[in-house]
Amino acid sequence: MKKLSILFFTLFLTAGLVAQDMSNERLGEIITRVADTVAGDTGGWQFLVEDRILLCITDSGNNRMRIITPIADVADLSQEEIRNSLIANFHTALDVKYAISDEKMWAIFVHPLRELSAEQVESAIIQVYNASVTFGTIYSSTTLSFPGNTQPDSGTAEPKQPKLQKG
Repeated sequence: MKKLSILFFTLFLTAGLVAQDMSNERLGEIITRVADTVAGDTGGWQFLVEDRILLCITDSGNNRMRIITPIADVADLSQEEIRNSLIANFHTALDVKYAISDEKMWAIFVHPLRELSAEQVESAIIQVYNASVTFGTIYSSTTLSFPGNTQPDSGTAEPKQPKLQKG
């Protein structure tokens, strides 16, 4: 029992050290700094990164946030494209996933809000952007992939590094 108490105490201390304490205010500052344009209010931003509209929605009461972008109407997608997006979720989409909601295909990053770092927010924005622009070709959020059947059935494009504002 004593060892278990020590383990819980150690985990409690460690959790306090790794917490990032991200807030809606800090998140809004990061989005404003890196996006081309920003609209919306605290907890619900719409912003542009190059030619893509991204949305960031938070629920601070439940410690959740999402960065998302619409890709296409599901009715316009082939079964092959839907299948390739599911394969990518396992191998090449990494922190971003392809998801269907309201009859649209989305690129989506979901994470606990408070535990986010500024670097993770910037990485999430880049990954959501890349997942959306590579949909239909390599279905990838970065140049990394996990081993296995990583090749979609079509396309050869490379993910790119969008130019985030740093002002």
